[in-house]
Amino acid sequence: MRAKIVLVAGWLAVLFCAGSVPAAEAASGVPDSPTQTAYLAEQLRKDPIYISDQLPREAPRSTAPEFAREARRLGVPTYVLVLPSSSFGAEPSAVLAGVHDRLGRKGLYVALGDTGISAVQTYGVSLTGAEDASRATLYELAYDATPREVFRHFVDVVTSGHAHQRAEQARAASEGDPDGPPSVHTDRTDRENQSFVTGIAVTGIPLTALLITVYALQRRRVRRAAATTTGPGEADRPSAAGAATARSGKKAGPARKGSGGAKKASGGRKGAGGPGPFPRERLLPLLAAAVLLGGLIAFTASQVFDDTSSGDGSRPTAADMRARIDRVADGLRRDPLYTDPESPPALDAAERAHLRRQLRTLNVPAVIAAVPSSTDDESGGDRELLAKALHTRLRRDLLIVLADPGSGSIDLVNYGTRVDDMYLIDRPRDLSYPRSSDPALGRRLDQLLTYVSKSPKAEAGHLPFEPPAAPDPVEEQALPGLFTGDFEPGLVIGTFLAGLLFGLVAAVCAVVRRISRRRRTAGARSPAPTEPSTAWLRRAARQELDALTAALEPVAALPEDARRRAWECLDAAALLIDGDSDGRIDADATPAALACAVVLARAGRAAIGDPDAARFVCHRNPLHGVAHKRVQVPSEGRGRARARARSMPVCEGCRVTPGPVLRLRPSGSARRGAHVPYATLPGPLAALGDGTEIDQLTRDVREYFGVH
Repeated sequence: MRAKIVLVAGWLAVLFCAGSVPAAEAASGVPDSPTQTAYLAEQLRKDPIYISDQLPREAPRSTAPEFAREARRLGVPTYVLVLPSSSFGAEPSAVLAGVHDRLGRKGLYVALGDTGISAVQTYGVSLTGAEDASRATLYELAYDATPREVFRHFVDVVTSGHAHQRAEQARAASEGDPDGPPSVHTDRTDRENQSFVTGIAVTGIPLTALLITVYALQRRRVRRAAATTTGPGEADRPSAAGAATARSGKKAGPARKGSGGAKKASGGRKGAGGPGPFPRERLLPLLAAAVLLGGLIAFTASQVFDDTSSGDGSRPTAADMRARIDRVADGLRRDPLYTDPESPPALDAAERAHLRRQLRTLNVPAVIAAVPSSTDDESGGDRELLAKALHTRLRRDLLIVLADPGSGSIDLVNYGTRVDDMYLIDRPRDLSYPRSSDPALGRRLDQLLTYVSKSPKAEAGHLPFEPPAAPDPVEEQALPGLFTGDFEPGLVIGTFLAGLLFGLVAAVCAVVRRISRRRRTAGARSPAPTEPSTAWLRRAARQELDALTAALEPVAALPEDARRRAWECLDAAALLIDGDSDGRIDADATPAALACAVVLARAGRAAIGDPDAARFVCHRNPLHGVAHKRVQVPSEGRGRARARARSMPVCEGCRVTPGPVLRLRPSGSARRGAHVPYATLPGPLAALGDGTEIDQLTRDVREYFGVH
């Protein structure tokens, strides 16, 4: 019997000791904080959508009806927890399981953090694709999506009926794209980039179009002016005779030409001037069109870049912004130690009881609020603002200790208590910022209160400096206007790029024109025929003179010998076929004169590249071009006269195999096929049959026409 009494007494002692702390707290009227899962289950019992008051900037509590509207689309009871991601800890599924055990209701449980879906669990209901929809949402949405957008996307994927396929496709796409999906919202950096690009487009595109249009129209005016100067059908063709006679400054007197017809080769007349500057009456409409195009681009940009906020459009109410402050202040009125019920417990029951005893025995009024902070809370993550708001609510002087259960940091703000502020500032570093080797939060808070108890008393209490106000949540998400910020620098850069692009276009067009002109000239030049027709000779003469004139124009620094020979060839050719100096080939130009002009023009072009190579032409067919070799040719006649050979210039082809002699139609011959060797025809061309130099040929031409 005695043993039974002793055993019962022992059990009573154990029970008494185990319940002494809660009993003491209950006796003092301070109930202990509920567990995280119990608190969250109680909130879901009131409303199946619970949004933490710690995220008013990211997920205002006033948006709960929108979450509920999306949840009804799922067709099963749905319970949604929107908390800071740190509140779920390392095992969000365990938090949901604990909440379900406390709540005891069937349905879909969704844990949403500020970084996306943390966990999805179904209890007692069947919802196909819930897990796949969670994975698809993770891969398909960017990090800047708000909890409301994440939940809406999750519901869309579930109700689509293709959750598994979308999850697999999104996962495969994420493996090949390390940057992830594009951002959902436009942030301030994006807006600055949009403004900059818009500025470039507003000035760059219209100005480039204006410059290129004016350039193209001016080029057309130049071509038309050239066509008017040189006559119909010869646009862009320089007047060979005009250029030659204008250079020589000599006047041709009357002389016999070709078959003996008298012609007068007068001095070259000046070509008509250029088209002049672009007419103002045509420029003004183009300027107006460019301005209109710039305005159209600006309007289009304002419609494309139409975002006005970097969030999902939800605006927190005043009640949303003060909800957490009211909750914490109300808790501190009842208990000097307040721990956040939404966060994993950072203090156990024994630590909480010990800290309460220390706070009651401390020689200064003090409170401890163990609540997390983030940039999405009402204070914007500023702990001093949180302390100021709590002091405003509590309306008394006290020492406020703010402890972050997640990071372990401790902040101390003195509002009017007689504690030396410098003593508090000089506290050990581990009482503010934890290190990996430091003890847990409860132990460090105990050390802090012990440190405060030893503080020397100040003569009077002081209030801390007023912290700056937190950013307004609406203004914080508002984007600057599209035509502000980097828009003006974009205008400057657009102007510069327009000029650069126009310069490149003009340069490319000039190169293309030059190449095309050379190709046309090269393509139009036929191999030297043995019996050319008069039409071929006229066409070849016109093309060769044009080519020689064009080759002389851009060359500014030619050797004196090359310049002299080229210009003399051009002068002589013009005298042969353009006696009227009107820039056209004379209608009565003989085949011999035309052939001689072709030979001189080709020799002049050869002189520009190599003056020495242009001294002689092939004596068998001068249309072959310059002669690089000489061969021994027997003299005409018989006996000893024939035995004497002459050294005659030939082209490379005729050196290997002598080609046929050039044969031309005599002047006035209408019979087809009546061609004779060119050396038998009257005129300067016949001298080439004896191997005459080009310089001598040009002198012969001038003498033939009486030009001195």
